[in-house]
Order: sequence, then structure tokens, then C-alpha cells
Amino acid sequence: MKKIIFPFITLLAITLTSCDKPQEKSITTIKLSNPTDFDLKQKAVGLALDELPKQTSSSKHPLLLIEGDTLASQLSDSNKDGRNDELFFVIDIVANASKNIQFKWVEKQPQYETKTSIRFGKRDSKDQPVKPATSETLSATDMPKALGFQKYQTDGPTWENDKVAFRHYLDGRNAIDVYGKKIAAISPENVGLDSAKAVVDNYHTMEDWGRDVFPVGNSAGLGGFGVIANGKIQRLGILVTDTLNNIEKTSFKILEEGPVKSSMEYSYTNWNTEENTYQAKEITTIWPGMYAFQNTVAVNGLAPQDTLAIGLSNINNKKGVEELKTEKWTALIQHDSLTYDRTWVMGTAIILPSEKYTSYSEAPDAGKFMQSYLAKVNVKNDESITYYGVSGWELSQEKRFKDVAFFKQYVTDLANTLYTELDISINTENQKISE
Repeated sequence: MKKIIFPFITLLAITLTSCDKPQEKSITTIKLSNPTDFDLKQKAVGLALDELPKQTSSSKHPLLLIEGDTLASQLSDSNKDGRNDELFFVIDIVANASKNIQFKWVEKQPQYETKTSIRFGKRDSKDQPVKPATSETLSATDMPKALGFQKYQTDGPTWENDKVAFRHYLDGRNAIDVYGKKIAAISPENVGLDSAKAVVDNYHTMEDWGRDVFPVGNSAGLGGFGVIANGKIQRLGILVTDTLNNIEKTSFKILEEGPVKSSMEYSYTNWNTEENTYQAKEITTIWPGMYAFQNTVAVNGLAPQDTLAIGLSNINNKKGVEELKTEKWTALIQHDSLTYDRTWVMGTAIILPSEKYTSYSEAPDAGKFMQSYLAKVNVKNDESITYYGVSGWELSQEKRFKDVAFFKQYVTDLANTLYTELDISINTENQKISE
């Protein structure tokens, strides 16, 4: 019997010894430190994937854990070459403090609450229903006045987060409008459509989610741009009454749409002005937690004496504009009953890098680019500049926007957050874990 039992006992002992042996597991910790004496709220962070442990399989997904809870994140293509190269997320960090985040790759893709969105719909004829799309190319003759109908749902793409929404007039005007949101949820998919999915203006009346609140007129809205050449402001595009665009070809595409970041790109080929012909690119990005969006613009063909100008519609503004300037950033701020018929109070602002900002002026009273303050920036030919458009409506989730002092402080806090660089360290170590 011993000869039969002995081998079994030996095998059992070996098995038990093997099970008791600690296993090594790789743990990656990301330490984020706020070096300033002010709190950072919903600070955007993009970690280069090259700095993180490599994926062992293309089917794996990133997971961030902070104090035992999941932190929403997404893979992102920061340099727009078609390949994900960073891990993007937003985080709160109080003044002079640090937070540690654990990172790992997992098999099952985490599901997060959707806090950013881009909506774009189009039709090719007046009798066709609007269908969702992710890209578009339009020629100089594809203007509503020439076609006899509006091709696009809400006149062009809408983008939003959990705080506010915006839209770009892709129909040749290239102005940026504001939707005031009363709720955190993404606005309904049928905004700008009737029951037959035909284009309709149903967003200038109050709904549960909010409405279009910002009159644009012949301005470029909140953050639209142009070029000042020989002392004259040249509009990127046309007015709604024009039949022929001054841009030979406009291309649009959604680059990414995710729970914590959405972005899109516009290319303007042969933008013909009275003074010159330019090529321009624009990338618009939004992430959660801010009443704002990010815009990055570059113009090729700028002459040494040309000036890039960022527009801020001043329709219904009776109180003027204030310039706030720090070493890192400059903001042009206005606060008044800036909404339709001066019904509600709203503040709007443009935040720009101080190293590029020179001054501001007011657009002329006549022409194709008017009703605006113009933030002038000093950029070289084909040099990109990143700036931010901000909007705070008194009926939004933050009712204190009705107060001018509060809105100014909000813009200040947001700008400080946007222009603060975190101290980041990433450490991967093997830990012994008994299983």
C-alpha cells in the first residue's frame, strides 16, 4: 500500500508547495501632482501610450482605478495620424496635492457614462430624409441659397459635453453658435429634425434640455476666425444670403467621439479673399466638466503683415468687453443679456495664450464680418494656435452665471486649469501576490 500511496502524497506536497509560492504581478502607478496653489477641476490629461506598459493583445482595453473606483478614460489620437497614441481622461486635484492612479490593460472594455458627443446629419436633396454622417465635402456652390434647401441638420455639426453645446455653421458661414443646456445629459438626436427627418428649426424654442440662446447674425459667433489683411477683416466664408462661397472646397470629418473626449476637423481649401488666397485647418475638441470648447487653427498663406483674428460676437452687448491678462493667458470677457431679445443673462469669453495675443478691436459696422470683438494674435504662416470659447448661461446647471463677478472668476479658474502643467510620474513594479 505504501508504494501506491507514497507517490500520491509526494505529488500533493509538490502541488501545495507550488500553490503557496507567491506570484509576481506588474503594478503601474501614475502619480499626478498639482504644483499650484489653486484647485484644478476636470483637468484634462493625455498620457502618451509609449510611457505606459505595452498592450500584450490588441483586444485589451485600458482601465484606470483611483481609490478603488474606476476613472473614465479613452484611447485618443493626439497627433491626428489615424493611430491612438495617448490615454485621455479628466480629473480633479486640489491645490498642492497629488493623486495616485493604478493603470492596467483588461480584456473586457469598461463602459462609461457618455459625457461628450458630436452630432452631424445631412441630406442630398430637399425630399430626402437626413441621415447621420461622419464626414462631408462641399464645394463653393453647395450653399443653401443656391441649392434652395438646407442640407444639414442644425446647419452643421453640433458638439457638446455635460455642461453646454455648440454648433458650427458648415453651410458656408463658418460661425460658431451656442446651445444653452439645462441638463447634464446629451441633447436629443432629433434636435433640428421633424418626425420625417426633414431639416427644421425647432431649437429656438425652450425644451427640457435647453435651446439655442446665442444670436450670431453676421458675426463669426463664439470663436470663429478670419484674417485682417491691409487693415480689413476677411471672413472665412460667406453670409446666409450669398450663393457662392469664397472657399473652393470645405472638408469636414469627425475624428473621435467618446465618453470623455470628442473632436472634429475642418479643412478649407483655397479660401479666396480680396487680398490673398489661404489654406486653413481647424480642429475642435470638447471634454467634460467645462462650459467651453477647445479650438486649434492654422492658416497657410499668411503674409508678414497679415493678422489672424478670433471673433467674439457682441450682439446685444451694452456693457463692453473686459481684457484679463496674465503671463500665461489672456481672456476677453463680456457679460450682459447676450441672448435672443436680451431675454437671459449670459457671459461669453475667448481664452488665448498671452504669448500670441497682441490686442483687440471691434469689427466694422458693415461688411461680411461684423457685430464682433476681434482678438488679434501674432502667428506665423501655417503656425497653429489653440484657444478656447466659453459660455455661461443663467439657466444652465450653474445658475450663478447670472452674476458678472462669478462668471469672471469662473473664466479665471478655467484658464488657470487649462494652462497649468501637472507633474506626472509613472512607475511600474512587480509585486508578489499569494494566490
